[in-house]
Parts: sequence; structure tokens; C-alpha cells
Amino acid sequence: MYYYRYDSAEVSCCYKYLMFSYNIIFWLAGAAFIAAGFWAWSEKGVLLDLTQVTQLHGFDPVWLVLVVGGVTFILGFAGCVGALRENICLLKFFSGVIGFIFVLELTAAVLAVVFQSQVRDWINDFFLANVKAYRDDIDLQNLIDSLQRMNHCCGAQDPDDWDQNVYFSCNGTHRSREKCGVPFSCCNADPSDSVVNTQCGYDVRNLPNKIEWSEHIYTKGCISALEDWLPGNLYTVAIVFIVISLLQMVGIYLARTLISDIEKVKFNY
Repeated sequence: MYYYRYDSAEVSCCYKYLMFSYNIIFWLAGAAFIAAGFWAWSEKGVLLDLTQVTQLHGFDPVWLVLVVGGVTFILGFAGCVGALRENICLLKFFSGVIGFIFVLELTAAVLAVVFQSQVRDWINDFFLANVKAYRDDIDLQNLIDSLQRMNHCCGAQDPDDWDQNVYFSCNGTHRSREKCGVPFSCCNADPSDSVVNTQCGYDVRNLPNKIEWSEHIYTKGCISALEDWLPGNLYTVAIVFIVISLLQMVGIYLARTLISDIEKVKFNY
């Protein structure tokens, strides 16, 4: 029996399976994100009535989970199958999309630095729009509560921003028990409390002297809290950005190297 030995190099198994291993993680992570997003929608009854998706006036965090999960799943699929099947089209799609995402991230970072005042105004308007929709969606509510508790802040600029919400507004004739109050996440947390007092913000803004507010709630706005947090954590933000960029560059490098190997083998055949 005779065996024919090709003179040309074969596709590198090292790059092939490194590419596969790199992407299988993102593929599984994307699937997990998508599953979590649909689970959250099922808990809110959105899957039984899809019109609820368009009825929310604020930002639904589930959308972010689904978009990130969808993009990650598609790219992970393209990378895994492209590597195993040595499919140049899928590998080019993978590297092209990763490169496009990297350019978008870089552009967004540059624009955020150049147009700081406009970005600040946009974030302020975005926060106020979601304050207005605070009671419309449980996930949005939890997101705002987490943001306010972690950063010890209340509202976009100050606690009076909660006038934008119909339940907490001091204006009008509504009979909400939360009238002229703020959410519990605005309250000064007591470490000794084992049970969260969800009524701690009731009637706080009825106090005539705003200096008294600080005894009960956070008076700093979340935009100011973010501005104070960023300079002290600039290195952390930079490191996160660099790590993400390096992961993207590694993916592009593996894909382009594998494409080059496949093209050499096909050309020699």
C-alpha cells in the first residue's frame, strides 16, 4: 500500500483548536445571556404579550442582555464552525465584525472625551427618562436602585428629579403614598439594619429645609457621583478597556492566521 505525502504544509492544528477553544467560551456565554434574557421576559409576562416590549417608556435592561448575548452567540458560532470546518467565509465574517466592534469602541471613547458636555447632557436626559418610567418595569427599577445604592446618590442632579415620576411627584392631586418621597435606594443605609426599610423615603421632600434631607437620604445626584468616581478609577477603566481590546485582537489574529493557512493549503492543492 502506498501513501501520498503532500509537500505543502497543512492547516495548523494549534491555531485551529486555539480558535475553537477561544470561541466556544463566547458561544456558550452568548447562549447563557440569551436564555437569561428570555427567562426575564417570561417572568414579566412579555413572552405572552409581545406588545409590552413597545409599551415601556424607559430602558429595558433585558434588551441589552439579549443584544450582547445575540452578538456573542453569533460570533462564537462563526468562530467555532469556521475553525472546525476551515470555512474562510465564516472566519472572515468573524474577524470583520470583531474589527468593526473594536473601531466602534475606540470611536465612542474618543467622542466621549472630545464632547464631554454633550455626553453629560445625554446621560442626564437618559437618566431622567428612566426615572419617569421607574415603576413601569421591575428590571429597570432594580437597575436604578442598584445604581443609587452603590453610588450613594439620588436622581440625576438631585432628589427633586423624582418629581419626574408620577408616583413620587409633589405636584398634582394624585394620592400615592410615595408622593413627595424618593425610592428606598436613596436612603442613607444603616449597616445594622438586617431588613431593608422600603418606606424610608416617604415624605422626605416635604421637609421644609433641604439641609434636613441629608439626614435621611443621599442628596448628591448620580451624574455628579459618576463624575467623582471616574477620576479615581481611571486606571481600572483603562485596564478593562485594554483587556477587552487585547481579547479582540487575539481573536482577529487567530482568525487571520487560520485564514492564511487555509488559503495556502487550497492554493497548493
